[in-house]
Amino acid sequence: MNETITTPRLMIGGISSGSGKTTCMVALCRALRRRGLSVAAFKAGPDYLDPTYHARAAQTRSHNLDAWMMGRESVLTTFASAAAGADIALIEGVMGLFDGVGPVSEEGSSAQVAKWLGAPVLLIVDASGMARTLAAIVLGCTTFDDGLSFAGVLCNRVGSRGHLDLLRFAVATPSILGGLPREPELSFPERHLGLRTADETAVTERQLDHWADRLEEWCDVERILAAARQAPELPVPAWRASLLPANAPRCRIGYAQDEAFHFYYEDNLRRLRAAGATLIPFSPIHDSGIPEVDGLLIGGGYPEVHAQALAANGSMRDSIRRFAEEGVPVYAECGGLMYLCSSIRVENGSSYPMVGLISGEAVMRSRLQALGYVEVTTTMPSILGPAGQHYRGHQFRYSELCGLAETLSEGAALVETTRRPLALNHRRSGAIDLEGYTYGQNVLASYVHGHWASNPAIPGHFVNACAAYAASRPHVSAD
Repeated sequence: MNETITTPRLMIGGISSGSGKTTCMVALCRALRRRGLSVAAFKAGPDYLDPTYHARAAQTRSHNLDAWMMGRESVLTTFASAAAGADIALIEGVMGLFDGVGPVSEEGSSAQVAKWLGAPVLLIVDASGMARTLAAIVLGCTTFDDGLSFAGVLCNRVGSRGHLDLLRFAVATPSILGGLPREPELSFPERHLGLRTADETAVTERQLDHWADRLEEWCDVERILAAARQAPELPVPAWRASLLPANAPRCRIGYAQDEAFHFYYEDNLRRLRAAGATLIPFSPIHDSGIPEVDGLLIGGGYPEVHAQALAANGSMRDSIRRFAEEGVPVYAECGGLMYLCSSIRVENGSSYPMVGLISGEAVMRSRLQALGYVEVTTTMPSILGPAGQHYRGHQFRYSELCGLAETLSEGAALVETTRRPLALNHRRSGAIDLEGYTYGQNVLASYVHGHWASNPAIPGHFVNACAAYAASRPHVSAD
């Protein structure tokens, strides 16, 4: 049984990474909120950081819509759930509009998501240093795929109002709906994984308001809204009870949430709740110990940036290690894996002690160590379910785990390697390798950021493991 979504919507698609999609998205979210409109915000692709900017500007959670990891049905159902009741839905694209998992396919691209959602594209172009050339770029983009519709063009990094006028003369169709001036002193700060998280120390309200002011001054907001309202009715699959059972709370799962750890897909958290988990945030930096819980989830983030503070909180590290030794299920991804290691070595050579459940040191490098999508198969039973579970995820990291095999004899190293709980099939190269790190039967850590829309059974398996632990502690309530 299908439902129909009529929410006005736009894909904020760019010519390339760095063209200004996030700045335009944030400016538009904040400007529309000022008008009293409720904005549902989304990010195409796997990025964790851009959604933090959306959340600040739109004053609501932003949801990832990754075509390759989630698939069409999950993209549609996630969009329908989060966009329900909103006055407008804005989706920030990933990379260039037509860029996806490969050079000759639309798979995983912003264009694919736009077509699935019936979303007109607001094309963002870095127009610095060009005039008539913009016409060629726009012509190419707007005629490349006749399955797309275009709301118009926004020109970023415009030199002056006179420059914007030249661009308007150069491009006949679709219309240029405005632009944003070049003001590098108010650009959003970056670090090695991309933009910094949009907390108050990195992004001020003044910056957000400034870009909304510029959008109001330089762009035709009414025509942008009118284009969004031209989006057709969208049939979407009904939110299936079999996909997300409405279970009563069965366990409490603590999840790390602070400056060091905050990379979570909202859809993954929602699936845990639907499977019967009550989620309890805790801070590995600021709290003295973990709360009374039946499982732990430690996502990615920036443990290397906060390594000294994490190391200084010895009571938290002891608490996590003690819980793991007692059999509490613990699942960790990327930054979470680094935190569970013996230590983290940052780029200046300083090494800081961590939890110590996973032998070896996470060493930061100056260059990327892994980037791209992977398909994961579990090779043995774990807290994610029986062997043979398949799910999709991605890697994006500058660290590598060192010192594992060096501490073992040659024969033991072979056994350790063959016992890796995850087999990764790298989407781009087709290479297959073994990954994942365990402590006993209850701890699983990996460099992979998984998206559980690709296998909705996995959050249920993890909740089952935590509920089984809760059942062994009858004095603990799961309310």
